[in-house]
Amino acid sequence: MKLLGNLSRGINSLQKRKLYRCCVLPIALYGFQLWFYNKAPVSYHMKILDKMQRRATIWILGAFKTSPTEGMEAIAGIIPIKFHLQKLAKRSQMCPLKLLTNHIIRALMEDTPNPLKPPNPHAVSSLTNRQKNIVKGHLIDSCNKAYSLFPAFSPLNREFTSGFRLTDIFSDCFSFNLVNRKEKTQSMFKNSMK
Repeated sequence: MKLLGNLSRGINSLQKRKLYRCCVLPIALYGFQLWFYNKAPVSYHMKILDKMQRRATIWILGAFKTSPTEGMEAIAGIIPIKFHLQKLAKRSQMCPLKLLTNHIIRALMEDTPNPLKPPNPHAVSSLTNRQKNIVKGHLIDSCNKAYSLFPAFSPLNREFTSGFRLTDIFSDCFSFNLVNRKEKTQSMFKNSMK
């Protein structure tokens, strides 16, 4: 990257930022799920990534080394590395849910066991809450987040049938006021003219 910046024509700051985002960040963050998950010690990795991002922003802007990092990141248009990792982690937690239902990872993440199959002793649902807290890893973290994002419900539950909904059971507690918007706006317009 420095060689490209030292060419006779050189490259401008937008091209430098694009080069950093397209070439450096994917290589630096490859396999981050191995060390970036809930309750993982990430301080060592974050220090290295912060140094890398600081050097990149100084190179992109051609700024002084004493410039504040947050200001340089904002001017360069680069998201802070901590927030970038959080964004990538949230996106990667959706990936196991896109797999086929017979995939081994989906079998490990199953929250409700299938009555037709024997229970999987290695599934996350077979762990107790204490064991889930002890076990650290991306799979446990993504399983917890996935089932909190998409809570399971039964579409054939009695509450979803007519006659058992809240408006049906507690109809005397609801009141609906029908208002004609045209008449309301016309009366407001007349009052403002007076």
